[in-house]
Amino acid sequence: MPGKSIYVEQDEKFQGSSPQWWYEQFWIEARPSRVRRRRWIAGVGAVAGLLLAMRFALSPVLMAPLGAAVAAGGDLFLVWWDHESTAVWRGKRRGEVRTGKLLRRGLRRRGYNVLDGRAVPGETSIDHLVIGPGGVWLVDNEAWGPDVYIARYGDKLFFEEKSGSSVAKGLTDAAATMSELLSRESGVEVTVRPLLAVHGGRLFTPGGPRGVVVAEGLILAYPRVAPRVVLAGGDAGYDARQVETLTRTAARILRRVF
Repeated sequence: MPGKSIYVEQDEKFQGSSPQWWYEQFWIEARPSRVRRRRWIAGVGAVAGLLLAMRFALSPVLMAPLGAAVAAGGDLFLVWWDHESTAVWRGKRRGEVRTGKLLRRGLRRRGYNVLDGRAVPGETSIDHLVIGPGGVWLVDNEAWGPDVYIARYGDKLFFEEKSGSSVAKGLTDAAATMSELLSRESGVEVTVRPLLAVHGGRLFTPGGPRGVVVAEGLILAYPRVAPRVVLAGGDAGYDARQVETLTRTAARILRRVF
């Protein structure tokens, strides 16, 4: 992505436009090269289809175009998936909508409730509050560009070379406030855990779980992984009555913001 430097004079064509805008421009400009590459891939697929036809005595007239279609279709899907992963960062989709759907799809049948868009008194607003047999989770959403590495070095969280301590502190403080408030108002002992759903970016954990970074008391995960994180990290053992009590209490004391 075009960036600024105090040592290099900026090219005028890179000034006055957002990284998202330039990402779209580069994407459009790269289309001819993607088409050429896909033709080569289709050719390789056709050859593979012919070889399979010869090996298994199948019809080469059928297998050659089938191999080309499968190879080209696979490349098209991977390119689409890579571009689609930046949709929230580009402003084409809302991260809280996507994550909310994934949380409900993966957790409702396991006895979890999901409250959207709530304001924690004295803290920041949160996108989702997840309450279920395994415990209570505070889930927020953030988006980064596709070339941003998000990782833990030592005990610290980093977004590229920038410290992520302020991001972690904001959510861990909100979770602590929520724990105290819910415990007091519901009569059920609660420890709320913070989870940040990461749209775009690249989560990097050498030797750790794929798609998850844990640092400074915060868990960061891709939205599609978030339901698995909630299920794997919950050991509270709440029964259905306690889950209902916590859900009703949270709905009563937390102001809805969207």
